[in-house]
Amino acid sequence: MARAYRASAFTLVELLVVVAIVGLLMALSLPAITAARESGRRAQCVNNLRQLGVALHNFESAQQTFPPAYVSGHRQPYWISHRDSLTWDAPPGWAWGALLAPFLEESLPDGEAKWDEPFWSATHRAYVGRSLPVFLCPTVAGQRGPFEVVDKSEVPLRSDGRTIELGRSHYVASHGQEECWADCSGPNGGFDGDVSRIADGPFYRNSHTATKDVRDGLSQTIFLGEHTARLSDKTWVGVVPGAFVHPRIESPQNSAETAATLVLVHSGPAAGERDPLGNPIIHPPNFPTLHVGQMQSDHYGGANVAMGDGSVRWIAEDIQLASFAAMMSIAEKELLP
Repeated sequence: MARAYRASAFTLVELLVVVAIVGLLMALSLPAITAARESGRRAQCVNNLRQLGVALHNFESAQQTFPPAYVSGHRQPYWISHRDSLTWDAPPGWAWGALLAPFLEESLPDGEAKWDEPFWSATHRAYVGRSLPVFLCPTVAGQRGPFEVVDKSEVPLRSDGRTIELGRSHYVASHGQEECWADCSGPNGGFDGDVSRIADGPFYRNSHTATKDVRDGLSQTIFLGEHTARLSDKTWVGVVPGAFVHPRIESPQNSAETAATLVLVHSGPAAGERDPLGNPIIHPPNFPTLHVGQMQSDHYGGANVAMGDGSVRWIAEDIQLASFAAMMSIAEKELLP
């Protein structure tokens, strides 16, 4: 007599238990996977800043000065006729990032940039719209391609009948504590190299800061830092007279700023900047003021910065405010705790 065999199979309860276990394991492993990926992205961001720091010192070795934040001419008639009446910014406008290009591993072919011509001219259109990986932090989500430069009303600026598009940067230069985008820049402002009158940081319009000028110490002074495109547009290329940088995130303390903030940030305290209680505002990385002129990263808890000696450090967003302001100036003689 043949025996009856019953095929074994999972019951519904057993299947649900297996699904629950798999889901639990995935939930437990996901944060670790996410953290590992962010660790890799942050390491690449550190490497980018390290390359830029080395390039700064190679430039200084060749020129005996660090590059200016950006170049604003004041001698040629064309430069004067195209000068912005508010800020006195003028052509050619090339910024620190473009001036470092020959010293970077991703340097661009010789002869593409004509340094005495406006960078927004038709001659440079293909050059200035490039996205160079060394200027892009992998953690920043989206906003990695070129962007249109706009005026105060957010109308795109044009040159030779076409809008001006610039390659993006997630890294910016330190202007110091006080911001002098327009207020303290007269007809000669930024042309005579008077650091005390123009800015107290290493980079400003037509700056020519040398190692000897950083009397607070290169290892104690921030030169470069992060700024996410999630907050506002920054570029490695240069400054267009008449341009404005607009915040993408609204806060009671932020607003559009003039063209220098395409490449520069500052820490505060600045004249006229006060919190609701009347205290001077100092904004370390990721501070809720969300100024277009402050450091802002998409890393959790802070941002990476390149110091004047070429080293790269992590600045926590809860750093003591006075300490951060002290690290942004070059010769204020503050003592860091």
